Amino acid sequence: MAMPGAPKEAENMEARAYGALMGLAIGDALGMPSQTLSRQDIAERYGRIDGFRASFDGHPVSHGLSAGQVTDDTEQTLLLAKRLIGQPNGFDDVAWAQDLLAWEADVRAKGLADLLGPSSRAAIDALLAGTSPEETGRNGTTNGAAMRIAPVGIMTLPDADHVAARVARTCRVTHNTGEAIAGASAVAMMISCGIAGKDFGVAMSDALVACRAGQKLGCAVGETDMAGRIERALELAGQGDEEALVAAIGTSVASRESVPMAFGLLRLVSGDLWKALILAANIGDDTDTIGAIAGAMAGALGGEIPQAAEARILEANSIEIRPIARALLSLRSPVATGDAEWA
Repeated sequence: MAMPGAPKEAENMEARAYGALMGLAIGDALGMPSQTLSRQDIAERYGRIDGFRASFDGHPVSHGLSAGQVTDDTEQTLLLAKRLIGQPNGFDDVAWAQDLLAWEADVRAKGLADLLGPSSRAAIDALLAGTSPEETGRNGTTNGAAMRIAPVGIMTLPDADHVAARVARTCRVTHNTGEAIAGASAVAMMISCGIAGKDFGVAMSDALVACRAGQKLGCAVGETDMAGRIERALELAGQGDEEALVAAIGTSVASRESVPMAFGLLRLVSGDLWKALILAANIGDDTDTIGAIAGAMAGALGGEIPQAAEARILEANSIEIRPIARALLSLRSPVATGDAEWA
């Protein structure tokens, strides 16, 4: 028998699961036209980005994308979600690599340039050439793991070791390093906690625990203290100085920069989803991924998603978000049958 309040709780969880994926897509699309550009170049090209904008002709990555269109961040997130939904009790490394290659082939066929990142491409080639999946991602320290990890946070209850183990399992082919796994574990835990109804402060504390758990699971390559980097970003953001935050943390594709930056932006604006994503779009360098990560966490924590932004995402892209959010949420249980296969 359902307990009193259970329907309302389920409704809230579904709203936050949807919010995580929609927030990610909004952050991605807002940052799409400014990705790879410096803060100065963004200001010269666009003034200040305060809404969805098309990329300029000849953009090195986003050429051909119109206002509101998403990039690899959203597309690979939904790709991972479909892999997890179709295979909830384990994870097939080769099938995932083939998913990514098929996605890239489709992007190429459309004449777009937002392809697999350097870590993912090298790792997939090595895997398909016969290298063990434990070895293929041993140098992957970029943010590809963190940018697409939201589905793991949605489908997994907020237990630090459990979250970190699932994160490590899904990203080992491309990002099997302490830096990448720790960063992605922190993001996934924030999302998991948000869906469970926890507020920013409690979720943040739990995310740091998961971050430290994830740090131990990958190869000892790259940043050795991702939790410390996130804590430093939060400290600087708490002082209200965006410039100091950017100068000290950075905004590149490295997990050690972009992941802490996403956390810092949320702290800087007290969790306001739209404000955080506007900051991300103008912050320089990996704007779309920083926005995607911040948006996923803010959405899961119940951040308000502007209706006009939501409508634009659904109009500009052929993506299904609500059914995927529901399917991922249906997998959220303490330990699913066969979950040992994730180890």
